[in-house]
This record gives sequence, C-alpha cells and structure tokens, in this order.
Amino acid sequence: MAPEETVQKRTEQDSAMQAQPVRKRALITGISGQDGAYLAKNLLARGYEVHGTSRDSETTSFWRLEHLGVRGNVVIHSMSATELHSVLHVLRQVQPDEIYNLAGQSSVSLSFEQPLETMTSNIIGTLNLLEAIRFLGVGVRLYNAGSSESFGDVGGVPATIGKPFNPRSPYAVAKATAFWEVANYREAYGLYACSGVLFNHESPLRSPRFVTRKIVSAACRIAAGSGETLHLGNMDVQRDWGWAEEYVEAMWRMLQQPEPRDYVIATGVQSSLRDFVHEAFACVGLDWRAHVHADPSLLRPSDIASSVGDPAVAERELGWKATMHMPDVVKEMIRHEQAGLSGE
Repeated sequence: MAPEETVQKRTEQDSAMQAQPVRKRALITGISGQDGAYLAKNLLARGYEVHGTSRDSETTSFWRLEHLGVRGNVVIHSMSATELHSVLHVLRQVQPDEIYNLAGQSSVSLSFEQPLETMTSNIIGTLNLLEAIRFLGVGVRLYNAGSSESFGDVGGVPATIGKPFNPRSPYAVAKATAFWEVANYREAYGLYACSGVLFNHESPLRSPRFVTRKIVSAACRIAAGSGETLHLGNMDVQRDWGWAEEYVEAMWRMLQQPEPRDYVIATGVQSSLRDFVHEAFACVGLDWRAHVHADPSLLRPSDIASSVGDPAVAERELGWKATMHMPDVVKEMIRHEQAGLSGE
C-alpha cells in the first residue's frame, strides 16, 4: 500500500472513531437492590456502561440482576460507602459521568432494630460520596435516593418539595439528613447533586421482608392450599404505591436536566394497606377476611397514618408520570408470583 493510501486510511479510521458517540458511564451504589437492578437494565438499554458497587462483590447475591438478564453486562466493584478512601478509590477507577446513590439500609421496620447501621449507611455513605466528588473536582452528576418517609404523616395532603420534614423512624431520620447533605453540597460547592424523594414503589424484586411482597406471596400460597394465616400489623395506614420500574426512569430524567433540583416522585393517589390486602386476595379469588389476622405484636413503635406525594412538578419538568397505580401493581406482582417469576 502506497504511503498516501496509508495516510488516507488512517484519516478515515480517525474520522470514524470521532463520529462514534461516547458512551456515558454510570456508577450505581446499591445495585443489588430492587431499584439498582431496574436502573441498571434501564441504563444499559440506553447504551450506558454500567458499574455497580457492593460491600463485598464476592459474597453479595446479585439475583435481581440475574433475574433481569443483565448481570453479565454490569461491572461490580467492592466498596464500603462508610469509608472515604474506599469511595475515592472506586470513583478514581470508574470515573463515572453519573452516580446513582441507592445504597444503605432501606427497611423502615428493620431501622427500629438496627438504628446505628441505618444511620451510618445512609448518612455517612452519602456524605462520603459528596466529599469524594468535591475532593476529586470532577463534573460528575449525583442522584441521591430520598424517601417519602422523611415527610412523616401528611394528613392526606400530597407532599411537595419544601414541605417540612417530620421523620418518624430511624430510617426516615437518616434519609432526611442525607437529603439536606445533598442540598448543602449543591449550594455550597456547586455540585450537580439532587435527591429524588420517592414514595412507595414495588415490584416482584422486592425482598420478602417488605410487607407488600409478604402479602402477595402469602395470598398465592394460601390460594394454592397452604392453609396458613397471614399476620399483619396496622392495616389502616395509607400509602402512595407505584411501580419500581417506572420510578427508576424518573431518576435518570432528573440527571438530564440543565440544573439540579429535587423532585417528589409519586402517583398522587393513596390507598390503605387493607385495600392492598383486599386487592391481592381478590386477584387469587379469595376473601382476605378469612385468611388475615391483625397482630398487635407487629405494630411499629411509631408509624405514619397517611403518606401521599404530589408529582405535578415531575410531570411538568421531567415529562414523567406514573401509569401504574396500586391495583395495577398488585395484579402484576401476583402474576409474577404465580408464574414463579419473582426472585428469592
């Protein structure tokens, strides 16, 4: 090949490489959880290079990623979010464009038994990510998973950003603190950091210890002839239930905005736990009253009577709106449970 032909070929190759879009790189802490798995699937479908973290990648179960068929497409790193040097090491190694902070102890009921773990994983873990981003001076965008629990009892009035927090559990206290950490670093240091205050969102990937999955699993077993009785605590509580796979879409949209801001992500409709139970048992052809027992021993030390969010700003600015509400969520969870498509 003549020299001029070689130069021309290299020029064509260089032009082709420059024309290829650069893949965005995302880091998801808490990727082994429900939201982390759905978010990984979402981002991979958008062409992202997806990395995730767990405290010990050798022993953590990634059954949700496997269930969704994306485990082989995700790079997992061991990281202790409560140790700053560990966070710095992973951020230097991955050099992400976007970070989704979904890690931390996430069970409200368990937080009463493990308040220190709940506080440490959520408060210190979030603070270390913010400090690492500030220290490294990189232009990464951070999404932080907030929680509707921070609002406390809203008395039936849909909550918006700016409504005072009134946390009623160690988990809620931790999430409220992390929310203000993010707001402070955004204002004080100019970081692109925001929180999505998500109301309850469910799926077949929920852990069996969560009450929604507990109800769905028990209803299916009873319908199959198990003969058991389902024991529940306060069934009068009202919650705003949505579909997890839709909610992770809102997370991504938040980080695509020109300027960072916090959003409430919710359906805007609340239902009682009793309604959820009724819907689940009706889906399998049973009257829940014959199979469910109210158990005072399962009552929490403190609880929230009413929890509902106002998604108007998210719809207006993000173009996001929930399409699945509580009855839809229950039916889909039941369908997966009966088909053996739910995990764990």
